[in-house]
Amino acid sequence: MRRFTLRTGIRWKITLAIAAVGALVAVALSLVVHSAARVSMLESARDAQLANVNVIARFVEAGRKPALGAKVNDPELPAALREKARSGRRGTYIQESRKGVPEVWAAVPLGNGQVLSLHSEFKESANMVRDLDRALVVGSISVVVAGAALGVLIGGQISRRLRKAAAAAQRVAHGDPDVRVRDAVGGVVRDETDDLARAVDAMADALQERLEAERRVTADIAHELRTPVTGLLTAAELLPPGRPTELVRDRAQAMRVLVEDVLEVARLDSASERAELQDVALGEFVSRRVTSLMPEASVRVVADEIVSTDPRRLERILGNLLANAARYGQPPVQVDIEGRVVRVRDHGPGFPEALLREGPSRFRTGSTDRAGVGHGLGLTIAEGQARVLGARLTFRNVAAPGGADREGAAAGAVAVLWLPEHAPTATGSFPVIKVQG
Repeated sequence: MRRFTLRTGIRWKITLAIAAVGALVAVALSLVVHSAARVSMLESARDAQLANVNVIARFVEAGRKPALGAKVNDPELPAALREKARSGRRGTYIQESRKGVPEVWAAVPLGNGQVLSLHSEFKESANMVRDLDRALVVGSISVVVAGAALGVLIGGQISRRLRKAAAAAQRVAHGDPDVRVRDAVGGVVRDETDDLARAVDAMADALQERLEAERRVTADIAHELRTPVTGLLTAAELLPPGRPTELVRDRAQAMRVLVEDVLEVARLDSASERAELQDVALGEFVSRRVTSLMPEASVRVVADEIVSTDPRRLERILGNLLANAARYGQPPVQVDIEGRVVRVRDHGPGFPEALLREGPSRFRTGSTDRAGVGHGLGLTIAEGQARVLGARLTFRNVAAPGGADREGAAAGAVAVLWLPEHAPTATGSFPVIKVQG
């Protein structure tokens, strides 16, 4: 059973936390203030009522009638207060009425054994308590709203810093060596985000150093192999004709191609390559090169356009894409030129899922249905040369008829080269995009 997860931003989590704490504090303080104010007002009403009944008692003992609604031996007098007065003590009593307004009773004993009592509703004080309650409610709501606004402000700042850090980390992951997460985060305040940024920068630097070391080792090995491989080819030419000689020459030539490809990948990885730009008619150029590289391939020029590019590198990309289609795909191979876009399609089993998901990888030739020969460097070189041209190279599969019912079914692989509108100014101006169709 799949577990349900609720995804929300840190801004709203902080806002909710501050608002909840503010609400709890406001409610607690409101209850304390309400209780303390009510008790204080009731005590004041008790004292005032007792003072009034004492004054009236003096007039009654002097032979006058009770005033202000005071009564002698009032039958509604609460029993507890009556017993207290008959025992010779003065007292007060709070009685809740049906209207919700408390009544304050006060009683004093008279000299002839009778009890004089006075009671009145606690209206003014009750109104004051209600006004106080309204003020407390308004104050509590204000505290919650202010706390939520403060949470949005604080959480928004933290969220922005984290998003900047994530964006910078993504750029580092896509191969931009000049990006530093700490510089992207910026700000005056120093917090845990800066610690995270410094840790990511340190990790990126360590990985970059390791990659550079691996590239240097690869380039050095390939460079050192070039001389003995050239000697091996020269020696193979001196062998007498025959099948063994052909096998030796074939394997020596394959080793030479591998060494040259590895050196080319090392140069592309070093980001030191620059394009030598010329203005060429893309449709005419691609048609002539495809005819010479793969005469059996069909070429269709939908729209021709003059582009500023490096013809040598463009020819290298076309050659590798056509070689990949011939080696792993099936005929017919079709090349379409539409403006600045060049599409190369075969009708084979399609690109492997790993390539569509992660892009070309050196020394990985794909799944078993597209493997068997090659070293997996062709598309890697095409990808690197496209970056030098400031172009994009995308890969997708064409779904086979009824392919929706068969997992992984495809009716061909399509590689699309998107040349830029403007001449590239730096290596790797545009990332390689992997698209699965």
